Amino acid sequence: MVAIKRAALLAGLAQLIGTSAAQDAITDDSHFYGQSPPVYPSPEMVGGNEWEAAFQKAKLLVGQMTLEEKVNLTAGVTKDSTCSGNIPAIERLRFPGMCLSDAGNGLRNTDFVSGFPSGIHVGASWSKDLAFRRGTTMGGEFKTKGVNVLLGPVVGPAWRIVRGGRNWEGFSVDPWLSGQLVAQTVSGIQGQGVITSTKVSILRATLSILIPNVLQHYIGNEQETNRNPEGNISSVSSNIDDKTIHEVYLWPFQDAVRAGSGNIMCSYQRVNNSYGCSNSKTLNGLLKSELGFQGFVVSDWGAQHAGVATAKAGLDVAMPSNGGFWGDHLIEAVKNGSLPESRVTDMAMRVIASWYQFNQDQDFPKPGIGMPSNVLDPHEIVDGRDPAAAPVLLNGAIEGHVLVKNTKDTLPLKSPRMLSLFGYSAKTPDDFNPSANSLFMAAFGENGTMFGGGGSGAITPALAISPFEALKMRAYQDGTAVFNDFISDRPSVEPSSDACIVFGNAWASEGSDRPAIRDDYSDSLIKSVADQCNKTVVIFHNAGPRLVEGFIDHPNVTAVIFAHLPGQESGPALVSLLFGDTSPSGKLPYTVAKNESDYGDVLDPAQPKGEFANFPQADFNEGIYLDYRYFDKKGIEPRYEFGFGLSYTTFAYSNISINYIEGANTYPWPGGPIVSGGQTDLWDAIATVSVNVKNTGSVAGAEVAQLYVGIPGAPTKQQLRGFEKPFLQPSQSETVTFHLTRRDLSVWSVERQKWQLQQGTYKFYVGSSSRRLPLNGTMHL
Repeated sequence: MVAIKRAALLAGLAQLIGTSAAQDAITDDSHFYGQSPPVYPSPEMVGGNEWEAAFQKAKLLVGQMTLEEKVNLTAGVTKDSTCSGNIPAIERLRFPGMCLSDAGNGLRNTDFVSGFPSGIHVGASWSKDLAFRRGTTMGGEFKTKGVNVLLGPVVGPAWRIVRGGRNWEGFSVDPWLSGQLVAQTVSGIQGQGVITSTKVSILRATLSILIPNVLQHYIGNEQETNRNPEGNISSVSSNIDDKTIHEVYLWPFQDAVRAGSGNIMCSYQRVNNSYGCSNSKTLNGLLKSELGFQGFVVSDWGAQHAGVATAKAGLDVAMPSNGGFWGDHLIEAVKNGSLPESRVTDMAMRVIASWYQFNQDQDFPKPGIGMPSNVLDPHEIVDGRDPAAAPVLLNGAIEGHVLVKNTKDTLPLKSPRMLSLFGYSAKTPDDFNPSANSLFMAAFGENGTMFGGGGSGAITPALAISPFEALKMRAYQDGTAVFNDFISDRPSVEPSSDACIVFGNAWASEGSDRPAIRDDYSDSLIKSVADQCNKTVVIFHNAGPRLVEGFIDHPNVTAVIFAHLPGQESGPALVSLLFGDTSPSGKLPYTVAKNESDYGDVLDPAQPKGEFANFPQADFNEGIYLDYRYFDKKGIEPRYEFGFGLSYTTFAYSNISINYIEGANTYPWPGGPIVSGGQTDLWDAIATVSVNVKNTGSVAGAEVAQLYVGIPGAPTKQQLRGFEKPFLQPSQSETVTFHLTRRDLSVWSVERQKWQLQQGTYKFYVGSSSRRLPLNGTMHL
C-alpha cells in the first residue's frame, strides 16, 4: 500500500463512470495516500487446529449440496421475524438456516431483552473481566431468542474522526485497548471453554452460543458522512498506507480473529478507492491470508455493489439478497466459466463450518424463534433475559463512568438535605417505548437521557431506569428533598441546596457524524446553575469526546463525570457512585482536548471538495498519530489525557521489575505457521513487567494500572501495551504483571510484510494514565 498509482485509480473509476470521466476526475496523484493491489484467488478454508472438526463436518454436508443450494446460502432473505437478516434453510439436508441480528450492545428491535452498556462504556471501564462477562450474558440472550449471529462487537470505526457518529459502538481510540476488549467479548459470546493467551488463563462459559460478527466495519469505516453513494457522489474512500492499516486499523480485528470470531462484516465505504466488500487486498490478502480467517465474510446491509467481482474478492454472504447481484446470476457465472464452482463451494463451506464450529447443530433454538415480526401483535413470548445478568448490567454501568474533577469535597454526597437537579439528560425520554421496534431507539437532544446511541447499534431494553428515577428513590430512602427543573435554560436554584446536579448529553447516531463536540446550550445552563450553587456537579452522557472549557474553570463547578452510555442501569449506577456506595474506577478511552483545533485534521469527516467533489477522499496521512500519540508528538497539553480518571481513594506505584523471558526467541522475524489470527509465534511471550500497586486512601476501590512502551525504531514516544485493574481495600497492595508478546514489541515492516521485533533498548512506563507514569525502566534486546 504505497502511494496510489494514477492508472490504478483510473481503472477503478472507469468501472463506475466511464473512462473519459475518470480521466477528467483524477489529475493529481498527490491527493491519494494508499492502494489496494489485487490479491486472487480467494483463499479456501483449510480448517486445522480448532476449526478442523467443524471443517470436516461441513465438508460432508456441503458435499451433498447442489450448486443451487450452495448459492442459496450466499444471499440473505427476509423472513417473518425481526431478525436483521436470514441465511435460508436447506430443508432437504436438515440445515435450519440462520438468524443474524443487531447488535453489539444488546439484542435490538424486539421484546424482553436487556440494554447493555455500549462499547464506549466498556472501553471506559478498562475491564477485561467486564468485557468477558458482558459478552457471555449478552450472548445468552441472543441464543435464547434464536439468533445465530450477533452483529457485533464493534472495532471499526476505530475513532479516527473525533466527530464520528458511530465511535461510541466501539471500545476506544487505541487499537491495543480495543483489541484486548474485543478479544474478551468474542470469547465471552462464543463460550468455548478454557484458553490461554499471553500466559493469562481465562475461564469461559461452557455453553456454545453465537457467532460474533466483528463489525462495524471491516475496514477503515471511520465516518458516516458519504459512507454510501448518493446521487452522483460516490462513497468516501479511506486511503490508508500499509504500515498504518496494520498498526492501527487491522490490529483489533486480528485480536478478534485470534479469539475465534466466526464472522466479519465488510464495510460500506471504499478502501483505497475500492469498495470494502469488493476489495481483494483487504478480504483475500489481509483477512483470509495474513490472518488465516476461517469464518465467513458478510456484507453490511446494501454494501454489495458488484456480482462476480465481489465473490472473487472474498465476500461470502450478501445481505440482503435484493441487490440482485448473486442468486441466479451467480449460478450462471459458474455455468459460463466466469466463476469457478470451487469459490461457491468455499463460500458455503465457511457458512456451514461456522454453524458447526459453535455447535449450532446441537440443541440450538429455532432461528428467530423469539423475534416476532411485530411485538404489538399476539405472539409467543420468549423472554431472553437471564437474572444472572443483573450484576453484569449494573456493575458494567458503574465501571464506565469516569470522574474527571472533584473539588471542595463534593463527592461522594454525604446525607444531603436538598438536591437540585437540572438538565434534560436526567429524565426518562418522552417517547421511550421498548415495543416500538424503532431502528433509532435512543434519546435525542432535549428529549431525555441517553441509555445508548442511535441506529442499528441502539438498544431496546424491556426496562430502563433514568438518573432522575433512581435519585428520587434514593432521596425517598434518605429523607432528602429534591428540586428539579428540566426545562429552563436559565433556572433558579433553591438557596438551601447542598449540591446541584446538571445533566447534559452529547448525542451520536448511525447515519450522520456528530454536529459538534460542545454546545452553547449545555455550557450556558451549567454556568447559570454554578453562578447560584457553590457545589455544582456536571454529568454528561456522552457518545464521544466532549469539550468542557466553557465551564470547567468556574469555581463552583466542583465535580464532573463523563457518564458515557450506561445502558438500562444508568440511574442506579450513577446513584451508587454519587453517594459513595462504590468508588469511580473508569478511565478515559480517548483524550479530551482543550480546543477543537487541538485534534488537528481528524476532528471533522472528509467532505467532497474541488476536483474530487464526486469522489470524496479521506487521506489517512496522519498515519499512526491518533489521539494521545498525536498530542505527544505535537506537544499539546490536553484537558484530560487518555487513560485519566479519578477515584474516591488514592493509589501508589512502586517496585517496577522488567524481566526478559529466558529462552524466548528474539529473532527479528516471526516464522511460525498461520492459524486463526496470524503466525503462531506472534503471541510468544517475550517479557514481563511487574509493579506494586497500593491503595493509600481510606476507601476500597479499583485502579487501572497502565503500561506504555517505547519501542526502538518506532516513531511514537510510547504506546499502550498493557493494563490490569486490581480491586484493593485500604492499605492493601498487589503486584500486577503485564505480559508482552512478540507482536506487542514489534513494528510492521512494509518491505518484508511481517512484524519485526526491534533490536535495541525498549523503554517501559507504568502509571495511572498516559501522562502520569511515575515508574520507568528499560530492557535491551
